[in-house]
Amino acid sequence: MNDQAGDSPVAVDDLEALARRYGMDFLPSVPDEMLDPSLVSDLPVEWARSNCLLPVRIDGEACALGCDPRQVAEQEHLALLLGVELRAVLAPREVVLQGIERCYYSKDDSPGEFIQDIGSADEGAVRGQAESGADDLLQVAEKAPVTQLVNLILLEAVKRRASDIHFEPFDRKLRIRYRVDGVLYEQSSPPKHLEDPLVSRLKVMARMDIAERRLPQDGMARVRVGEREVDIRVSTIPVAEGERVVLRLLDRDSALLPLESLGMTSDRLRSFEALLAEQNGIVVVSGPTGSGKTTTLYAALGQLDASRRNILTIEDPIEYRLPDIGQIQVKPKIGLSFASGLRHILRQDPDIVLVGETRDVETAEIAMRAALTGHLVFTTLHTNDAPGVVLRFTDMGVEPYLLASCLKGALAQRLVRVLCPECKEGTTLSRTQAQALGPAGGALAETKVYGPAGCPACLEGYSGRTGLFELLVVDDELREMIRRGGIAAADLRTAAARKGMITLEQDGLDKVKAGITSVSEIINAAAP
Repeated sequence: MNDQAGDSPVAVDDLEALARRYGMDFLPSVPDEMLDPSLVSDLPVEWARSNCLLPVRIDGEACALGCDPRQVAEQEHLALLLGVELRAVLAPREVVLQGIERCYYSKDDSPGEFIQDIGSADEGAVRGQAESGADDLLQVAEKAPVTQLVNLILLEAVKRRASDIHFEPFDRKLRIRYRVDGVLYEQSSPPKHLEDPLVSRLKVMARMDIAERRLPQDGMARVRVGEREVDIRVSTIPVAEGERVVLRLLDRDSALLPLESLGMTSDRLRSFEALLAEQNGIVVVSGPTGSGKTTTLYAALGQLDASRRNILTIEDPIEYRLPDIGQIQVKPKIGLSFASGLRHILRQDPDIVLVGETRDVETAEIAMRAALTGHLVFTTLHTNDAPGVVLRFTDMGVEPYLLASCLKGALAQRLVRVLCPECKEGTTLSRTQAQALGPAGGALAETKVYGPAGCPACLEGYSGRTGLFELLVVDDELREMIRRGGIAAADLRTAAARKGMITLEQDGLDKVKAGITSVSEIINAAAP
């Protein structure tokens, strides 16, 4: 019977005719309300996938959703395992498989509950249990206890959209924290005796040396959540109480976003897209670490036609693999720096070049000369605002005439949390907030603003993040100011404001007035 389910999929019309022939219901899709994670609590995901069978609830009745009406034996096995009678229902194979992934993903497999169960386990039984290979995080039941715990921690982090997981050893406990929307949240702590095997498991996943505990190490791992792959950057450092491990979760689905979803206003988006249409020059995205610069640059590259143009990047590290784009990883140990890599990229006949970060004058000058010779160059800098890009380049030692000739624009950005639409509540501006905002606080005094409340659908009243953006477009007047050199940031900012540049703070206040975010978020991210 399984051979039929594993063959090429039956056409939807043929399957619907089969359903009528056998007197079965046919479902073209499976809505979320039919998925019941409690029905699959004792059913291995491997069995459900291989047999293409999923128990669901339709109007309260337990049913066996499959793609082959002749799977009688498999349906009987499923009913015997669950201890309930199951009515057979048909659906296209891809619909059943998608339903399986969604159902198992929504299972409430909390690492906290597993930690309680494993806490009383014999300490020796869990030491040294580590396996290699890329795990599917939905496959938990038959793994060793430490592997189960690691998979549950990773799966919970993916569900919560965490960007990082921190494993922090202390004298009497191992603290685990997730970074969600830029804020760290403490999770259930596993028993202290699990610390060494847990760290060893993480090192094995990342192909690191499990015997080396005296030196910092870096590695990469990859896990799957069904059909979805998540890359993990692993960093360990020795501390007094053991080894501290931080995992950066690089989820392609949540990071490769279109430009219009980043939070730019329509006017600013059009101006930025105009910069992307330039044939040459350099465009800089600036901001502190964790402000979303890489996401913005990847979104920008996604707007470009890679089939007609040669696009190359040099990054440290490569955070996400981009289709149809050549990406180079910096390797300082063998002499492959940003500067040397950029020199070789320019011999590859590129149209567009992305330099992950400009850290020194050598890289900056090579990038600028590439921009002058007909290439469009994107790069990042760590500056507080868009006009600060000019000062940072000149402080590095880039000649003002060179910078003026090739700089097309600078985009400064920050990330702020978005208020949960389910529970945000109206509030008033406090005196402390008004003082922190300065003159802008007076403009908000008469405006209705919103603050976080908190509900089961969010974290502390927030759900997700959006960007604040400040775009400086270099026109002839600004170019002449840069060329003369010795310009103060305040003068450049004033000139840009006259031409309509919206500052980070102004963009933030607009988002506060629109009820998108709170005043406290703007104060933390962009207050003067």
